[in-house]
Amino acid sequence: MDFALILVVATFVTGLIWAFDALLLRRKRLARGGEGGAAAEPVVVEYAKSFFPVLLLVLVLRSFLFEPFRIPSGSMMPTLLEGDFIFVNKFAYGLRWPVINSKFLEIGEPERGDVVVFKLPSDPAVNYIKRVVGLPGDTVHYDQGSKQLTINGEKIPMEIVGPYQDDPGTALAEEQLGDDEHKLLLTRGALSRGGTYKVPQGHYFMMGDNRDNSRDSRFPGVEFIPENRLVGRAERIWMNWRAPSEGGPRWSRIGKSIE
Repeated sequence: MDFALILVVATFVTGLIWAFDALLLRRKRLARGGEGGAAAEPVVVEYAKSFFPVLLLVLVLRSFLFEPFRIPSGSMMPTLLEGDFIFVNKFAYGLRWPVINSKFLEIGEPERGDVVVFKLPSDPAVNYIKRVVGLPGDTVHYDQGSKQLTINGEKIPMEIVGPYQDDPGTALAEEQLGDDEHKLLLTRGALSRGGTYKVPQGHYFMMGDNRDNSRDSRFPGVEFIPENRLVGRAERIWMNWRAPSEGGPRWSRIGKSIE
């Protein structure tokens, strides 16, 4: 279900009903009312007048400013955890018309290290969130044995910090992508997909921070992400929710910026 399409249609229909009533039907009601005043508004008009301003506000905010998303998996751990709710900056990479996704205003471009929400090329109804690793024209190499990332022949600095949450099977690492420093999860003994990838112009190469447990640009069905599939840059966590049986919400994550 395309929520953006539903929102656009609902806003258009309620606005049309309101405008049609204001321009034509209301005059007729006033004329029929005579000295007794105008006849009562039809229920559909009342609803349209009530919902249109709200729908329009939501449409503008969601399409051009910020959109909320929920993190459904652990592929971006430890940066993002399953159950995090985040705000995505929709204007960071330019403004697009809702539904048709056509850009009408250039503002900026993704930078290496940005955490980005994008529509899966093989299924545009599905949203993914990964980190930008390769820019257009880059050559990206990932060695599955050493878990070393190399871009344009230069090894990306990475340092093992220690075990993650006292789990000897998972290592916490720090990686430096340009000016961006972020943390990674590496599973000891796991051989995730590696190889060399030449990023086409107008496309981006994405990887998850949970390097051995992420379906990203290394895999068929994801691969290189076209610029027109970008949704926006992840900015901040506004809520985290887990069921009480799983420990409940992580309150410390609320308001945390995404690096």
